[in-house]
Amino acid sequence: MAASRYTTLMLLEGLTDAQREAVTHFEGPLLILAGPGSGKTRVVTHRVAWLLSQGVPGREVLALTFTNKAADEMAGRIERLAGDPSVWVGTFHRFCARLLRKYASLVGLRENFTIYDTDDSLRALRQALGRLPIPADRFTPESIAKGISWAKNNLILSDKYQPRLGHALGNVIQQAYPAYQKQLASSNAADFDDLLLHVATLLRENPEVRAALDERYRFVLVDEYQDTNLAQYAIARALSVDYPNLAVTGDPDQSIYGWRGANLNNILEFERDYPAVHVVRLEQNYRSTQRILQVAARLIAHNKLRKQKDLFTYNSPGAPVRLVTYATQKDEAEGIAAQIATEVRAGRRRPRDFAVFYRVNALSRALEFAFRDQGIPYQLVNGLEFFDRKEIKDVLAYLHLICNPHDEIALLRIINTPPRGIGRTTIGRVSDYAAQHGLTMLEAARQARDIPSLGRRPAGQLAQFVALFDRLAAAVQQPVEEIVGLVLSETGYQKQLKDSEDEEDLQRLANIEELLTVARDFDERRGEAGGIEAFLEETCLVNDTDAWEAEADRVTLMTLHASKGLEFPVVFLMAVEEGLLPHERSQEHPEQLEEERRLMFVGITRAQQELQISTARYRDFRGQRKLTIPSSFLMELPREEMELKSGGTETFEEQHVDVEIFEDCDGGHDEWCDVPTPEPAEKRETVAGLAKKIHLTTAAALANGGSAPPAETDAFCQGLLVVHAEFGLGRIVALSGNGVGREATIDFLSVGRKKVLLADGALQPVGQ
Repeated sequence: MAASRYTTLMLLEGLTDAQREAVTHFEGPLLILAGPGSGKTRVVTHRVAWLLSQGVPGREVLALTFTNKAADEMAGRIERLAGDPSVWVGTFHRFCARLLRKYASLVGLRENFTIYDTDDSLRALRQALGRLPIPADRFTPESIAKGISWAKNNLILSDKYQPRLGHALGNVIQQAYPAYQKQLASSNAADFDDLLLHVATLLRENPEVRAALDERYRFVLVDEYQDTNLAQYAIARALSVDYPNLAVTGDPDQSIYGWRGANLNNILEFERDYPAVHVVRLEQNYRSTQRILQVAARLIAHNKLRKQKDLFTYNSPGAPVRLVTYATQKDEAEGIAAQIATEVRAGRRRPRDFAVFYRVNALSRALEFAFRDQGIPYQLVNGLEFFDRKEIKDVLAYLHLICNPHDEIALLRIINTPPRGIGRTTIGRVSDYAAQHGLTMLEAARQARDIPSLGRRPAGQLAQFVALFDRLAAAVQQPVEEIVGLVLSETGYQKQLKDSEDEEDLQRLANIEELLTVARDFDERRGEAGGIEAFLEETCLVNDTDAWEAEADRVTLMTLHASKGLEFPVVFLMAVEEGLLPHERSQEHPEQLEEERRLMFVGITRAQQELQISTARYRDFRGQRKLTIPSSFLMELPREEMELKSGGTETFEEQHVDVEIFEDCDGGHDEWCDVPTPEPAEKRETVAGLAKKIHLTTAAALANGGSAPPAETDAFCQGLLVVHAEFGLGRIVALSGNGVGREATIDFLSVGRKKVLLADGALQPVGQ
């Protein structure tokens, strides 16, 4: 074991009592409830270094987290603290991929299996669905894939899946799931969910392997434990049976990945799973000002599914949190851009000090226009974007086939890319021949001249493709940069793009040449420990924020989901409106509504010094201009910590408004859109009808000087959310009087606390 760079006393220096308690806990289960900005990463890395200083060999420590950036940061800190690179630090998926390379045969794979990303998984599913008697227009492959993913995350194998009674999609999944798994097996491939499911199954069905790994990794640390799903939970538990030294760190208040299968109960019930657990609460926040922290704490206190923490900070009070109402989303974007431009040009801040968060990707468009107009550099964070580009996936498919000749999806992608005269008819005949003779597609292509249905010309073209493959496969042991270079030149892909006069082809050329740079960087970073297989694994398991450049002097634009784990001096949280945040599809589900509140909590707690929350009265969304309702979450924030402002110039009378509330959503990170079973139509109609009633009542009141038919006074009660024709959204805090003299004391979002006579008719209940 390498000598520690720091003594035990040095490792504990500067830690708070709670942090020191977590770091020095030795054997037995440990639960670290870590509030935002509480030094969680420091605690985890110092704990690993402390264990090493107590004589624990580095190879016996396993640290698991959820993003590559977090893993790399932790590994770097541990090596600097302990001087021991033998500690394995990585994501769950990377750890499982590593185990499966060794134990692949126990789950029906070969060690050179391919890891399919979402796009390739869908291609494989479509292949499987094409062989089943399922109407193609009834359910989309995406909805079926969601159902299969849910089953895998809940450890349900394909032969054990049972649909709910009368659930049509479930009946389709019951047929599709086994066929899809058969397709993956024939291609020697695993999807992302399989990495976890296969390892969980491996550990359950092979006691000797489980015991060996438990002994190998005597100390297991899991970061962001609130984001684990059932499969990850099972893996962590299986590795901590004989040596129950499982230390988990997390915060139920920051669990925002329920749509990916994260199970909040894993952390909420950890003390039940491990009765002897030692619990440490990290409640001191080092990141945010007092006002920002108070706003966050007041918001999250409305959740019921949580563990109590009393967040505090010794930081300065800081500026009030700004709550700004703009007229339109154009005003909102231009207002944000103008504030940033003013600060940057005055030399008070750099562009990289700012971040703008939003619930759905589509909301970035107005910002991009505004930033370009102001000449502000920015970066859109989407770590999957580069590796999702068609030309990149084409080149990587060649590499996948070199590594795994069974990979049918890779072969089908490249057999005629770039075009070499091998059409669909030829491919179909090769596929039929392969199925009849129990061959892979590549093996069948080698026998092209023996396929009776193929003419001389297509057989010759297939022979040329196989010869090309063999030339590339001969270089499989070479550095990755060299292999990528061979693919680009030998296939003619690079030349085809160079010869094109299409501007888009020139951009594609730049992208594939950038892939050479990525490969070169990988070779330099990994050295002999690299290779094509490791390179492909790394590109497949890229995370959303891996492309975020922390040192780039640009404003960061990202979804709230992508912001997890990051921090910025100044944060703008935009479009905090009903239907967006919280998302419309969460309205009828209390647990989903709590996750939406946690999502806003995460966004708020990314801010270090300044925070602005904004809404727009009108928003152009999916081709329509819509009158919005400010988010009900805004009524849960402490007014005394905030400054209310108004932005924009347009008035109600100047707008042509579609009064429907948001019932649709954008792709990307707008994950509620992907729930396999949509909300019942009657629920959507109820919400939309309610919104229309509120909007029309408000519009009439504004147009007629505040006169509108009064609602029944019995419809109002304490705590009710209401909308006023002049003052907008508010919540009733008290009621007094009787009959026509009955009054409501209301906390309004825009003007603070006021008394309103119910008989005036300017008030309408929200939700009645």
